[in-house]
Amino acid sequence: MTRLSNATLSHVPVMRPTYDRAAVKIGVVHLGIGAFHRAHQAVVFDAALTSGDLRWGVLGASLRSPGVRDRLEPQDGLYSVVVRDTVDETVRVIGAVMGVMVATEGPAALVEAMASPDVHIVTLTVTEKGYRLDPVTGALLEADPEVAEDLADLVKPRTVPGFLVAALRLRHQRGLKPFTVVSCDNIPHNGLRVRAAVLTMAARIDAGLHDWIAAEGAFPQTMVDRIVPATTAADIDALETRVGYRDEGMVKTEPFTQWVVEDLFAGPRPAFEDLGVRMTAAVEPWEEAKLRLLNGAHSTIACLGGLAGHRFVHQAVAVPAIRALVERLWDEAETTLTPPPGLDITCYRSELMARFLNPALQHRTRQIAMDGSQKLPQRLLASCAARLAQGQGISALALGVAGWMRWQSGVTEAGEAFIVDDPLAAQTRRLVDGADGDAAIVEALLTLEAVFPTVLARHAAFRAAVTDAYVRLGQIGAVAAAAQGGTALPEDGT
Repeated sequence: MTRLSNATLSHVPVMRPTYDRAAVKIGVVHLGIGAFHRAHQAVVFDAALTSGDLRWGVLGASLRSPGVRDRLEPQDGLYSVVVRDTVDETVRVIGAVMGVMVATEGPAALVEAMASPDVHIVTLTVTEKGYRLDPVTGALLEADPEVAEDLADLVKPRTVPGFLVAALRLRHQRGLKPFTVVSCDNIPHNGLRVRAAVLTMAARIDAGLHDWIAAEGAFPQTMVDRIVPATTAADIDALETRVGYRDEGMVKTEPFTQWVVEDLFAGPRPAFEDLGVRMTAAVEPWEEAKLRLLNGAHSTIACLGGLAGHRFVHQAVAVPAIRALVERLWDEAETTLTPPPGLDITCYRSELMARFLNPALQHRTRQIAMDGSQKLPQRLLASCAARLAQGQGISALALGVAGWMRWQSGVTEAGEAFIVDDPLAAQTRRLVDGADGDAAIVEALLTLEAVFPTVLARHAAFRAAVTDAYVRLGQIGAVAAAAQGGTALPEDGT
């Protein structure tokens, strides 16, 4: 077995870095280095290095598990991005990741790395729960044990806000400018959220630090889009057979990629506009379109398709009833959008369906269904609220919401048990088990203020539509319910 590494790179028979990796400076620290970052942002930074700007090497940091570090360290940070569509597959070795740290093994060392004068950007993919913000109020969860530890002592941070504040404090003490914090998590207003977490923690620790970050720091909004399924052992074996080297850190993805970034930086940045990144003054219209069309459909496909026994997205959307439901869901969600210049919704929808139907991705429905309680508000509930406010129906959207509720049972329609992988899984399980009958289960789940805004949960038309859809799912199953549209309520939402 020949393992991918600096020593073997020159013999790799695929696209590989053409720049001198030994001359690369680490200008970016990425918190939460998983498959998505390696298939998305790191590819852009690799392109910056290829262009000749060697300031943008990436130091990755795993916040909990050493898995990525252990896979990439023997490979000198090198890994392959395998891009698959229905007819072709391309492989490219990425050299932008110069190393990976494990935060729990050396928190002070990670803070020191972030405080380097060469570091100008800190990027994040830590999921919504990593921000340690109350999902209802948006306030920092100061009662969270790890947040409380960081507020008491930042010598060895435990949380993402803690690492950011500790590193910014060290830069302030050394007379350096703050780095720009770029959230790449798929959540609305991601820049504002991480800014709120950082400023709240900084204010509790040092008022002067808070004021400096507020005045000189930058937290641009972003929108990210690329489907990155989990890599399997079979994928790694297949790549080795094809190219002749072993790559334990490979990632697989689709041809489509998009990164929209608010042009708001505290210091230097790559020439993103020359690297395929859309720089803009307003990210929100792009963000809403992606969340409500791509992600809203993805969550619906994941839950309904998964309940019906489909392991992969392409299998689910190959079912005519589910594909038609996705189109109806898009019809509903589209009315809540204000598309930005440059985004043709009709073309976007067509691209999305082609991406969903790509069998080469092997995108698992259960992977998408993970952390559903964190995703539901922005993916489906926001569209529901907007349409109900205009007196419009929510038949397709309600079926998506009901699908998430059915998912909490942890059992497919065929009786196969599965793990509900969600921060609120224990709570939803208690609510489901403690309710008597379908209508009672819906009412119980609607009490989850962390998921359902009070105004929406109490909206009679919303409750009726979701209850009707939930009952139908239990009576006739996901595919038949999708074929019926999910509800018998009139389209005026009454």
